[in-house]
Amino acid sequence: MLGKQSVQFDRPPYLVNSASIVGSKESEGPMGKLFDKTGKDDMFGAQTWEEAESALQKEAIQILLDKEHMKKEEVQLIFAGDLLGQSIASSFGLSSFHTPHVGLYGACSTCGLSIAAGSMAVSGGFVDKAVCVTSSHFASAEKEFRFPLAYGNQRPCSATWTVTGSAAFLLSSEAGKKARARVSGVTFGKIMDYGIKDSMNMGACMAPAAADTIRQSLEDFGRTPTDYDKIITGDLGSVGQKLLFELLTEKGIDITKQHMDCGMEIFDSEKQNTNAGGSGCGCAAVVLSAYILKKIEEGVWKRVLFLPTGALLSKTSFNEGQTIPGISHAVVLERV
Repeated sequence: MLGKQSVQFDRPPYLVNSASIVGSKESEGPMGKLFDKTGKDDMFGAQTWEEAESALQKEAIQILLDKEHMKKEEVQLIFAGDLLGQSIASSFGLSSFHTPHVGLYGACSTCGLSIAAGSMAVSGGFVDKAVCVTSSHFASAEKEFRFPLAYGNQRPCSATWTVTGSAAFLLSSEAGKKARARVSGVTFGKIMDYGIKDSMNMGACMAPAAADTIRQSLEDFGRTPTDYDKIITGDLGSVGQKLLFELLTEKGIDITKQHMDCGMEIFDSEKQNTNAGGSGCGCAAVVLSAYILKKIEEGVWKRVLFLPTGALLSKTSFNEGQTIPGISHAVVLERV
């Protein structure tokens, strides 16, 4: 343990490889050509939106295994999560792998949570190889948390668009021939609740958690924003980014030069009508796999603080008038 909330690895695990698959809208965005696979039909051959999201996770892991010429039996542990009730996208999607399964829920922060938990397992010597996978689907998320698509409701400017996509990551105790990055440390976030109840403004719900995790991670590791080439949030969008800057400025921290948000990068908000940007478990995951790791591999970025953000609501809590707390888990990624 380092400081109050962080872990620095004596034996850093390696993020050896990754794979990403996205839907049609994501394939039309600025990063469309970077993803491993894109779908023209967002049903992905399934009968329901939930089954489609399960298919995304299964396909992401299979692409990853094919890249590494690995058999599924070589994976010792899968850390998986999604946005749906009782994580059914993960459990139904991955049941055929017959691999020990750790189900995780951190809402849209689950990509960071899964890599952080998987890295601890690998660094601690409990497993040599672990896979981390997360997913989201626009239609299944709207059905779960907001309105059925057939309702045709108007979306306010603060709303984000749930990314249809999944990404899988292979963590290993050995770098192999070409590890994409090294995980040198993690910072687990706290639940932050500023009393916001607007489910159409996820950026405002999650920004306080991102600000708190960034502040604590910098303090725990004894660093400043300039020690990172990029500080990357997952799902804040344009509204959440403004709030993040304001909250950190109050603490005397300026990350405006280093900050990037996956939700703001994956779509062209004006041309694609995605309002404040993208969100969802798949948002940060596919951007990490297709874009961020590529920059680290090329040496453009040598150290990155990657922290997806999650809004901890359910349709039950929201309909009962509860507030929407947020959480954010950070992963320190370095060039090998």
